[in-house]
Amino acid sequence: MDAANDAYGDLEGRFRRIANVQGALAVLHWDSAVNMPSGGAAARADQISTLSLTAHELITAPRMADLLDAAEANAQAGDDPWVQANLAEMRRLWRHASAVPARLVEAMSKAAHESEMVWREARAANDWASLQPRIETLLALVREQAAAKAEAFGLDPYDALLDEYEPGGRAARIDVLFADLETYLPELLGRVLDAQGRRGEARLPAGPFPIAAQRGLCEQLMQALGFDAAHGRLDISHHPFTGGVPDDVRITTRYTEDDFARSLMGTIHETGHALYERGLPMAWRNQPVGNARGMVLHESQSLLMEMQACRSPEFITFAAPLMRAAFAGEGADWQADNLLRLYQRVSPGLIRVDADEVTYPSHVILRYGLERRLVAGDMAVADLPDAWRQGMKRLLGVTVADDADGVMQDVHWPSGAFGYFPTYTLGAIAAAQLFAAAKAANPGLLPAIAKGDFAPLLAWVRTHVHSQGSLGTTDEILTRATGAPLGVAAYKAHLEARYLG
Repeated sequence: MDAANDAYGDLEGRFRRIANVQGALAVLHWDSAVNMPSGGAAARADQISTLSLTAHELITAPRMADLLDAAEANAQAGDDPWVQANLAEMRRLWRHASAVPARLVEAMSKAAHESEMVWREARAANDWASLQPRIETLLALVREQAAAKAEAFGLDPYDALLDEYEPGGRAARIDVLFADLETYLPELLGRVLDAQGRRGEARLPAGPFPIAAQRGLCEQLMQALGFDAAHGRLDISHHPFTGGVPDDVRITTRYTEDDFARSLMGTIHETGHALYERGLPMAWRNQPVGNARGMVLHESQSLLMEMQACRSPEFITFAAPLMRAAFAGEGADWQADNLLRLYQRVSPGLIRVDADEVTYPSHVILRYGLERRLVAGDMAVADLPDAWRQGMKRLLGVTVADDADGVMQDVHWPSGAFGYFPTYTLGAIAAAQLFAAAKAANPGLLPAIAKGDFAPLLAWVRTHVHSQGSLGTTDEILTRATGAPLGVAAYKAHLEARYLG
């Protein structure tokens, strides 16, 4: 297809406008979490719902179907593969949008924003009763959306939601991968805890750790990883996230003065997301094919940095002196061997974002099972807290004392993000696969990290993941990069080498 084709050229212009509206929405969402006073919530909900409706109206405009048909009819086998992939992504996004009526888009957007605002106060007050009706209202809208998309795509309702976050993702495949891990991880956890006991417990250096010092350290490490401060910034929010657009990436973290490790790893995680966004193909900015492929690869990039690279002995060799300098630390607790044990410590706990590599998948498996039941109508929102407690006890042996650190700890459901959770563990699996391939391709990669040089790793992922945008499925991008589609072999090998080796 000639890229100058009238129909295709018209589509590119339309999707550029859609991307700009969505970019404005992304910055408004960021501002809601970082700067907005509580009294602005109602006005912001109206602004966000209006812009969400505007984006929906643009993509479902009457001429869109005809333009897509005409562009596809003019397509040729020898066309630029990026143009072909862009047109395919345009069609996929149009199908998703066209399946949902405008009034549902507006209602969903407003309900999600209002629910998230309530969640912030409800979690702080451990007040599930105030959040429950908001989740119930939102879930009813999510189910309606899922049903509409399921009919349009010929999918199960949960798969229709999952497809928004991971194109082509299906629960049947996730069930197989998660069943494997659910069988494997408890036995591995027992062996890891035994090995950890023999090595000796890690000691958290004595605090307090001033927030200004934590921020300074976070910014140092962001820079080392390759974060471009001219095209992004770091702020504080209730729940760490990455927002904005590729040329203006907004990341957030949260601090506690009694444990600097939380903010540090949270910031590194979000920096991984930011690097992916920043590395997306410049030639395809504001076009669907220039977007990140999906949340499995997105989470793979955050977890590749946080878990694979920055819990390695090489990283701690580099970072330990910076940590000591930041907090004027002295003594054995600040030595690299203790800090490595601290960052590789395995201990079942309540909070997903603070979980270690071995127990993290169990947190995701729990949420995946619960949200599937919620979407299917097999469980009421009122039953969530008890189901959560039972699941945490079964999967991790942990007793949940309150809802703030239980069912209310994540922002995803209060913001309407049903179908997102499985991508975290799928991303961890992909991260192990990608890091193994990167190390095999460049034996000097780990020695470089020990010197604080992340350029070799960043160059590899920029070539094999970031620059690929949505040119292919997740499995196709992984296969080109690693020689195989998504699978658990590299993940298991990584866990055993790091924690049992």
